[in-house]
Amino acid sequence: MEALLSQFTFLSDQALQDKNFDPSAIEDLMKLFETESYQAWTAMELEHQEQLKQAEITMQEAEDYLDSVMERSSGGSRRKWNAIPRTKPTV
Repeated sequence: MEALLSQFTFLSDQALQDKNFDPSAIEDLMKLFETESYQAWTAMELEHQEQLKQAEITMQEAEDYLDSVMERSSGGSRRKWNAIPRTKPTV
């Protein structure tokens, strides 16, 4: 991205100094900016998805551990309690 910014600065200076400057050079550079931006966005989105997946795994592991600790500390009565069917309260 820094190389694109440097190139943009160069072309901008050239456009100001050269009356015969071809604006399509800047248009081509802007297309490169767009491509680079989409690639960075996609990479960031993939990283975010991976972090989310890892967070979900960690949460499940913590929940499983907590369940096992609670089960051991209650001497099995928790399992019996969870086996009792419950009805949802009506609003």
